[in-house]
Amino acid sequence: MLKDILGQAWEAMIFNRRRTAITMIGMAWGIVTVVLLLAYGVGFSRAIEAIFAQWGTNVIGAFPGRTSQQAGGDKAGTKVQFTLDDVDRVANSVPGVFHISPVVWKDVTVQNDMHTYTWTANGVRPAFQDIWKLGTEAGRFFNGQEDQQRAHVCVIGSEAKTKLFSGEWAIGQNIRLNGVIFTVIGVLSPKMQEGDGDDRNRQIYVPFNTMSDLADTHYLSGIWFNYHGDHEQIEKSLRETLAAAHRFRPSDHNAVFVANLMTQLAQFHILSIALEVLLSMVGSLTLGIAGIGLMNIMLVAVQQRTREIGVEKALGAQRHHILLQFMAEALAITGVGGALGIALAYAISAMVGRITFYSAIASNASDADIRLLISPASVIVATAILIVTGLVSGMIPAIRAANLDPIEALRYE
Repeated sequence: MLKDILGQAWEAMIFNRRRTAITMIGMAWGIVTVVLLLAYGVGFSRAIEAIFAQWGTNVIGAFPGRTSQQAGGDKAGTKVQFTLDDVDRVANSVPGVFHISPVVWKDVTVQNDMHTYTWTANGVRPAFQDIWKLGTEAGRFFNGQEDQQRAHVCVIGSEAKTKLFSGEWAIGQNIRLNGVIFTVIGVLSPKMQEGDGDDRNRQIYVPFNTMSDLADTHYLSGIWFNYHGDHEQIEKSLRETLAAAHRFRPSDHNAVFVANLMTQLAQFHILSIALEVLLSMVGSLTLGIAGIGLMNIMLVAVQQRTREIGVEKALGAQRHHILLQFMAEALAITGVGGALGIALAYAISAMVGRITFYSAIASNASDADIRLLISPASVIVATAILIVTGLVSGMIPAIRAANLDPIEALRYE
């Protein structure tokens, strides 16, 4: 019986080739819209993740500020200052800390025989490379022995290398930081950088102990560490540890500024989810328009085949037989159109490739551009929307056909 119903649906589709083809194209276009909009939403989310991933997401930085709340006998406005003791406190008291490094930064004069610039020098421990995922394009990062020996070595950013040495080999060359000679032992891989005002690729890194030749390292500019575990609990523990040591309230966020990259990424995730929901709604409405077209075509088919329906009922066809016949035709049109639409969506995705996003305002940012990523979840969601649309669009004409009075149907001209 099912074979006969499908056969009748197929014959009806073949008999009205042009009408069927136009309807399928409408359904295909609707599913293409849904799939590509969902793919755009996924691509946008991946682009945001790529921006954060260049530095590492499980990273927290703590920077001293001034208290804004009275705590104990201390008045508000007290300046908080970090020392190396705070690095040990955080490493020993905050759970999940993996690598940790103090940092002291200062703007210094950077010179070689040909050029003079003012850039930021950072005194850090060797672990800072792992914390901030600082890959080297040439040479290496300094090690613990060089830090202990206060070696005058440095690692420079990719743009710093270009400005100082152009196309020449930089490893082993000497530069002067505030007049103090340092040997370049490494050049960092380029990071995403927004315009000339962003100096992240012009940073200079020196061993923390050596930094005392350029600045006072007794008080720290900040503390950076990476971790494993819940980022909210880690931040809470960090604030409590530093608050106990410096006598301020953990709720006083002005006393210590905490840069929690996972918190920022979570905020962007909320925006990404909202965008994906919005795009899904827009795609569904577009597919709904195609569904209305299918409904109209099926209503026309019912009207044209009224006498045929009357004959079938006169020969003993039951109401559900007629219902299934027209539902099968609607779902067949929907299924073929959907399959063509999904195939077309993959083809468009491959042809479009990368959509300029972050690279429009930042250099070295091609990884953060949007790619139309058609995930299995996107296809499943689009298929579910397609099935619902096909059922709704086919149900009304099918019910109308099934409810026709056989005598009135036979009289229809």
